[in-house]
Amino acid sequence: MLIHHESDGSGPPVLLLHSGVADLRMWDPQWPELIAAHQVVRVDLRGFGKTLATAGTYRDADDVREVLDSLGISRTAMVGSSYGGRVAMEFAAAYPDRVTQLILLCPVYQGLPPTAALKDFAAAVAAFLEAGQLDAAVDLNVQTWLGPEADDPTRELVRKMQANSLRLKLVHPDGGPETSEIDAATIDIPALVVSGARDMDYFLAVAQHLAQVMPKARQVELAWAGHLPSLERPGEITQLLLEALL
Repeated sequence: MLIHHESDGSGPPVLLLHSGVADLRMWDPQWPELIAAHQVVRVDLRGFGKTLATAGTYRDADDVREVLDSLGISRTAMVGSSYGGRVAMEFAAAYPDRVTQLILLCPVYQGLPPTAALKDFAAAVAAFLEAGQLDAAVDLNVQTWLGPEADDPTRELVRKMQANSLRLKLVHPDGGPETSEIDAATIDIPALVVSGARDMDYFLAVAQHLAQVMPKARQVELAWAGHLPSLERPGEITQLLLEALL
């Protein structure tokens, strides 16, 4: 299955992977400046944006590989936000020779047990969806994952992206990606792990853990950021990416 994607620009390739409450539109603020210096690819993973959800299980990393193959890209840097960070690590673990570096913005990682705050959030979202209260589930996601720096248009965009994804996934509620464990210690690739001081405690612990166990990782913590810094202060993250990309 070839998932929806966009590609533009020229230069060293960069792949952008969206968070679990967004789709490829989350990278709109970074897109113009990145494509001025790089060949940039962004995708809608299954069940997000313009890519339909499917029945059964699949591997997001293999969908990404198919896109890169279709574009003739053998090696690329990967930038992943939240869930997109997990996909980037999955791809790097499966295809290490195809990744030049990783930039992980508040990444998801299943190698640590969930905190009480994360459990409470997941239970609340599940209860809303079970009751058919889609809008309430969307609102809780927006309130939880966007930090105080995000403006109203950004909050509305995230609300639209998340609502679209939840509706797509309701078509195939039993479908979803495989969730095999990743041993971060085996990802021997230059990596920048970005965390937000205003993010949920679980993701602060994840960033610290990854920076400690990944052989070539370093961590940057942003005092102002919540879980989605590229949407909260897009200009600062654009500059961070341009400076960090090799």
